[in-house]
Amino acid sequence: MAYPHHFDHAAVQTCWQRLQEHAEQISPQTILSFFAADAQRFEHFSMEAAGLFLDYSKAKAQAQTLTLLAQLADAAGLRDLITATFAGEVINHTEGRAVLHTALRSSEQSPLWVEGVNIRDEIQSTLMQMDAFVQSVHSGQWKGYSDQAITDIVSIGIGGSYLGPRVAVEALRPYWTGHLRCHFVSNIDGSDIAYTLEALNPATTLFIIQSKSFKTQETLTNAETAKAWYLENGGKADQVARHFVAVSSNVELARRFGIAAENIFPMWDWVGGRYSLWSAIGLPIALQVGMPGFRALLKGADAMDQHFKTAPFEKNMPAILGLLGIWYQNFLGAGSCVVLPYDQTLENLAAHLQQVDMESNGKQVDRQGHSLTVDSGAIVWGGAGTNGQHAYHQLLHQGTRWAPADFILPLRSHRERGRHHAMLASNCLAQSQALMCGKTLEQATTELLKAGLSQDAAEQLAPHKVIPGNRPSHMLLMEQLTPETLGALIALYEHKVMVQGAIWNLNSYDQWGVELGKQLCDSILPVLENPEADLSGLDPSTAGLVQKFRAR
Repeated sequence: MAYPHHFDHAAVQTCWQRLQEHAEQISPQTILSFFAADAQRFEHFSMEAAGLFLDYSKAKAQAQTLTLLAQLADAAGLRDLITATFAGEVINHTEGRAVLHTALRSSEQSPLWVEGVNIRDEIQSTLMQMDAFVQSVHSGQWKGYSDQAITDIVSIGIGGSYLGPRVAVEALRPYWTGHLRCHFVSNIDGSDIAYTLEALNPATTLFIIQSKSFKTQETLTNAETAKAWYLENGGKADQVARHFVAVSSNVELARRFGIAAENIFPMWDWVGGRYSLWSAIGLPIALQVGMPGFRALLKGADAMDQHFKTAPFEKNMPAILGLLGIWYQNFLGAGSCVVLPYDQTLENLAAHLQQVDMESNGKQVDRQGHSLTVDSGAIVWGGAGTNGQHAYHQLLHQGTRWAPADFILPLRSHRERGRHHAMLASNCLAQSQALMCGKTLEQATTELLKAGLSQDAAEQLAPHKVIPGNRPSHMLLMEQLTPETLGALIALYEHKVMVQGAIWNLNSYDQWGVELGKQLCDSILPVLENPEADLSGLDPSTAGLVQKFRAR
């Protein structure tokens, strides 16, 4: 039975009205004025949890803002939703599923039942299966068809089976163990798998096919291409099982492919794809950093889970970030948010968070199927600093559109090289400061006069150097990027998405918008491949494009 989300429409409407009135009062004020009014604003607007430190003192918000937002969260039933989610109730009501990716990283021992099954037993069994598998590959016991040890792992998946594991593998490079190299293939574009395979040896390459249904078009096409490459380059048909394993709930199709039953790792309906890196989908992570590193990743996420479950909203890190996101988007007019990790190994974090956030909350109806009357689902973008400073930061500072920014900075680097890390940190802090402080026309004019320009020249150039400032940002610090802090960081953003979905009263765990494109693809592919196929069922634009493709 689906969880009856305790969303009090009348109370939410009252809170919403209060926040709108508050927004009108606060909009003319500046973030700098908030510091002037509160000498201890930094202490009042910062907190620590699960190895992360959050400074949100540069938010365009006051204490009253957070109080009103917390009241909105209460009216929306967020606390009950959190409790029900962790208890395994059917939160994903359109698909009739529990939402229990948090159970994958939980240290709790009490039984957790889903449809009559204690899933804690299944989780532990899978971790043991992963442990044995990783040990066999690392030790060289697992050998390819020519009795050579495995040197390369190719993970074939797409969406959550690709984005999360890739981010974790890249971020944890200082923790890579042994001689293994992990590669990822996701795109149906043949170039993706072709370029990946061209430098590999089939005798020492192991493929992980990541597909819950074992029917995902992109994944299965790439898997068949990988299998053909293996066979065409010396691999033996009766040894396929030594080079292919799977993470899937469709054991029969995986076995037909040639994968041994004992090398098929489970997937469960109560784990959504974009939240699946904590499951056996995380095998590439475990192989690259070892099972102790993978378990440390789970531990960090679990620490954030426990904080999220228990902390009051006013001191709850995911709740604060989620509610501030609601404030910026629905009350102050921001349409996007930017994630700026100042750590090169996190350069693809924004891509993972795009799926976690936009696939979850990119919805237009509420849980009852009624059209939303407010905007949902912020556009998420970003990339690694300092590269962005020479690209899109120009828009952040002087553009007519603005976006709240999350800066992420490890205080210590794994690769200290002279002044590099201090310079990186100085850039990060300076960008955050510049967004808030800006530069006035008077300041710009004075600088130009001091530089030797005439009064007329300074007055002409100065407007181009004005930076409005008063643009909010948050700073997330960690002592160092480790498996634990990475786990906490990703879990933080997962819970932020849940907070916002609760406020908008929508189901954050289905993704029906993805399905239409898949359905249409199934109808277009045959007419692309058959030059005699009838195009009358297509719209004129698509039919014209199909004819262009056929004529190639």
